[in-house]
Amino acid sequence: MSKRWVTVMGSYVTDLAFRTDRLPAWGETYMGSSFLMGPGGKGSNQAVAAARAGAQVSFISKLGRDLFGDMARKTYRDEGIDTTHLLETDSPTGAASIVIHANSGENSIVVIPGACLELTPEEVAQARERIALSAVFLTQLELALPTVGFGLELAHSLGVPTILNPAPGRALPASLFPHCDYITPNETEAEIITGIRIASPADAYRAAEALLKRGARNAIITLGAQGAVVRNASLRRHVPAFRAGDVVDTTGAGDAFNGGLAVALAEGCDIVDAVRFGCAVGAISVTRPGTAPSMPLRSEVDALLQKGC
Repeated sequence: MSKRWVTVMGSYVTDLAFRTDRLPAWGETYMGSSFLMGPGGKGSNQAVAAARAGAQVSFISKLGRDLFGDMARKTYRDEGIDTTHLLETDSPTGAASIVIHANSGENSIVVIPGACLELTPEEVAQARERIALSAVFLTQLELALPTVGFGLELAHSLGVPTILNPAPGRALPASLFPHCDYITPNETEAEIITGIRIASPADAYRAAEALLKRGARNAIITLGAQGAVVRNASLRRHVPAFRAGDVVDTTGAGDAFNGGLAVALAEGCDIVDAVRFGCAVGAISVTRPGTAPSMPLRSEVDALLQKGC
């Protein structure tokens, strides 16, 4: 079994993306400029990003028996993602309403996770063999928190490096951090977890150090156009962002970063090079509309890395 196998445990939702030059007020109807529907969900997006970036990927989640679930299953067939531990339920598959600013590409999102919230620790335990054979285990917070905690603890106990992308941001129990080899919040998520407002890389270092004190081994805080900061017991480094073109849609940029990070770590890169790889994947993704459909191929990532920031 290749050591480049990445197992992702997380959510699938169908993205309903609306582009507009402003948000409507409560009670107001406002005409937008475009609409796009496609596969999404943080876990699913990260699985697609990792597969396109060169890893063998297994996805652990739960779908409904409905049209949105069918969209997910087709996505994984097309991307060559292993779905041995993709389960089904009679509950509806989740959805996300994404409002994208027509000029800046910034977004606001409302997520209803749906079926994936029913994934249980007992069901994750059935994937023990797959997780044990993985080079990296990656998860997020669009699942039930006990399931997230169990997955991290199981992978950690098997000696598999773990990545927690703590998104959407929320307060986390202290017991979670010691099972995180890597934790990857953005500025907002880091503030929610640590209470430290991040307005600069210096603030991000302070938040990263707070995450290390709670038990995480490596803290990576993504800063959008400012790149990312990396902190562990022996390293303090700022990794600049790449520019791959005009920003079209920032939705899914964090998922692109995390999928890329997982691939680079699975391939044996050191943490700084892995973060650079993740930044390159994210930089390309924001030049395209959509979430999963915006994830770049490995050849595109390698070309950007050669070109540099």
